[in-house]
Amino acid sequence: MEKLVILTGAGISAESGLKTFRDSDGLWEGYNIEDVATPEAWEHNPVLVQEFYNARRKSVMEAEPNAAHYALAQLEEKYHVTIITQNIDDLHERAGSTNVVHLHGIITRSQSSINPELTYPIDGWELRMDEVCELGSPLRAHVVWFGEAVPMIETAARICSGTDIFMLVGSSLVVYPAAGLIGYVGREVPKYIVDPKIPDVNVRGPVIKIQEKATVGVPALVNELLKK
Repeated sequence: MEKLVILTGAGISAESGLKTFRDSDGLWEGYNIEDVATPEAWEHNPVLVQEFYNARRKSVMEAEPNAAHYALAQLEEKYHVTIITQNIDDLHERAGSTNVVHLHGIITRSQSSINPELTYPIDGWELRMDEVCELGSPLRAHVVWFGEAVPMIETAARICSGTDIFMLVGSSLVVYPAAGLIGYVGREVPKYIVDPKIPDVNVRGPVIKIQEKATVGVPALVNELLKK
């Protein structure tokens, strides 16, 4: 069974109604990134940060997977599929994908403020300030903030280096280190890119560009791959 790796970004979730991480005005849901998505923001105003992610979590739970999510899940019928996502939502899992690597964490879980390896499921969408980890530290959203390490990046790079087929969906390839993952894909490996705005990629080997939004381009591509 061939290995197929898919790197997904904000564009696939946007079609389920979730705002992209950084809009054209540099804001996320009307907030400066620095005020809600950095360790310094948590230290300065943890209540604001907690409320922000509670609202994002509520939006995620109200959203539904779209045609692109469901199509990617179908690929498991024929391929050994790994989805590496920059997104913090759980829409891939809810669509049926069983092997998902979350580079930037997942908002439906919490983590200790002092030990990010201590993570917990969240009951509902609200995480309260009085909820603490087993070390007594307040719980925060299980997401990677600016200025924090991306713990899964080495695992993701290793997965990309061993794939037989690579697909990029809904990512502008501007957020590092995730944007560098395509560079680990073998030269002769076919690389499919699905996005209304195809990002510049400096890679050798075959690149197949599908200039469509995810809900159009992904199902069509999946149909082709399942027929091979």
